[in-house]
Amino acid sequence: MPRGRYSLHDPHDHTPLGEEHFHCAPGPSGWRYVSQRTTPSGDHAGSVDLALDELGRPIRLQLHAASWQIRGAALDGVTWVRSDPAGTEAAEGNVRAHAFTGSSPAFLVATARLLRLTPDSPSARVRLVSFTDPVLAPLTVDQSWALVKSEAHATDNGPLIVDEYQVSALDTGERHTVHLAGDVVLAAPGIELEHLETPPSTFAAES
Repeated sequence: MPRGRYSLHDPHDHTPLGEEHFHCAPGPSGWRYVSQRTTPSGDHAGSVDLALDELGRPIRLQLHAASWQIRGAALDGVTWVRSDPAGTEAAEGNVRAHAFTGSSPAFLVATARLLRLTPDSPSARVRLVSFTDPVLAPLTVDQSWALVKSEAHATDNGPLIVDEYQVSALDTGERHTVHLAGDVVLAAPGIELEHLETPPSTFAAES
């Protein structure tokens, strides 16, 4: 079960945004990621709880940030409820999309798991609902993912396979690179892996 800490910053001007303390693990029904987010001063800033099924679809998403929360799942595309903590201001949304995304590193792992790109099928397009910080406002985005290369790196625990992806926003054409090792993000815009207590998990059933 990987457990560690990411630092988060603005990908454009590198302003520190805080940290995300996480643990994640594959299980018999898929994969789960749980984290707590803190501000640069160390105050609590929110949380992420994401569970995927064996095909990489989100079967449960719970986000908390500022004074808002999201509860969502893959249902008729993706469906979610955005509300204040008391639940008095609740609004439901539904979009014909494949999954969710946002600023948490969890969503990069989740999208890669959903697409399962291989050298024989190295690219795909995906529609996602992004929840933007700090108020978790929903925004539908279309992306193109391409598997650029996979490399094995020697470690004390055996070879570590690192996958490099190029992710393109189809509306703006903006491109960026994401490096993943199993269920851990090694590097991505606005995300740096600062500490990892145990090696990344690999997904047992690849297709």
